[in-house]
Amino acid sequence: MEDGGLAGLLALGLAVVHLFASKLRFLDVDPRSRWLSMAGGASVAYVFLHLFPELALAQESFEESGPLDTGHEIYLLSMVGLAAFYGLERAAKVSRHERREAGEEDIPGPGVFWLHVVSFALYNALVGYLLLHREDPTRRGLLLFFLAMALHFLVNDYGLRKDHRGAYDRSGRWILSAAVLLGWGIGTQVEIGELPLALLFAFLAGGIVLNVLKEELPAERESRFSAFILGAGGYAAILLLL
Repeated sequence: MEDGGLAGLLALGLAVVHLFASKLRFLDVDPRSRWLSMAGGASVAYVFLHLFPELALAQESFEESGPLDTGHEIYLLSMVGLAAFYGLERAAKVSRHERREAGEEDIPGPGVFWLHVVSFALYNALVGYLLLHREDPTRRGLLLFFLAMALHFLVNDYGLRKDHRGAYDRSGRWILSAAVLLGWGIGTQVEIGELPLALLFAFLAGGIVLNVLKEELPAERESRFSAFILGAGGYAAILLLL
């Protein structure tokens, strides 16, 4: 099977994560499931040990031919990705607080729900596109990317379901699943240049870091530090040994 066909199957696999993550009842426990903490750790390990080294090479290309030539384009986009998803998290917290103060249900309002859904749909479409067009074009790189994103999608899905509850199950998860396939479909028809691709990966890297840490750091999550370290160390070992 050519890598394009394999990427299509893996895109379908990522879509299935959102559709059926709620069936994994062992994840929905208090304190936070150690499996979610391990998945988050693995995602962060992928960013720091696989994505960032590749992005550092892309930054060298920017310095040779990029239009801005600041020496920091890649890292700036990573920061933008982190800041963008931090803004989404803050919007959810503010909306939840306002609704709680007004005696309404303790979840973000519909406007924030759709802001989250649209933003994460674009995020997922980017992941679907990058299944076909990656910094590391090898089949090994594809499988490592898929595994890291599947674990990351579990973390995102759990966080979105905790935030939006029934609204996410009714429509959000279906939209996010479709977005992955849409991104893959676009990737079969459109291929952008090396430097824009690096910028997309940089944005994704910043988003991954923020989306993992926002689930692990709040005290009310009661996250499992040992499980996070195990996931990060285990995936780091895979990346270093392969």
